[in-house]
Amino acid sequence: MRAIVQRVSSASVVVKKNIVSSIKSGYLIFLGIYKNDTEDDLIYLINKTSQLRINEDLQGNMNLSILDVKGEILVVSQFTLYANIKKGRRPSFIDAAKPNDANKYYNNYCRALSMLGLNVLTGHFGATMDVHLVNHGPFTIIIDCNNK
Repeated sequence: MRAIVQRVSSASVVVKKNIVSSIKSGYLIFLGIYKNDTEDDLIYLINKTSQLRINEDLQGNMNLSILDVKGEILVVSQFTLYANIKKGRRPSFIDAAKPNDANKYYNNYCRALSMLGLNVLTGHFGATMDVHLVNHGPFTIIIDCNNK
C-alpha cells in the first residue's frame, strides 16, 4: 500500500459537479493498493497514519497525531500511485491491485480508522473525481508499506 498524507485546512471531493465529501481540518489521504498487499500491510498503514505526529502542539512542535487533535480524514482511492513509467511514455498500472481487491482494502482501511474514533469520509471508489484541498503547511508525507 502506498499513501500520500496531506495535512489540510480543508478538502473536498466532487463527482459529476456534486460535492460528495468535505472535511475541515485534518488529513487528505490518497490511497493506492498494490497487487501483493496483505493484511499486515493494512495494519501497518492504519497504525502509521493514525499515530503519525504531524500536528502542532501548543508550543508549535509536531507532537500530536490526528487522534490527538480529533481531526477529520478524507480518503481517496488512487490506483495511479502504482503507475510504472520505466518504459515508454504511457504509464502501466500492472502493479496496482485489481479493482475488487483494492476496494476491499480501501473499505477496510477506512472502516478501521473510523473504529479508532476518527471521522472518516471517502471519495467514490473507481469514479472520476475532482479533489480540492488547502494543504496546511504545506505538509505532505509519503508512506509506502514496501519500504517499512
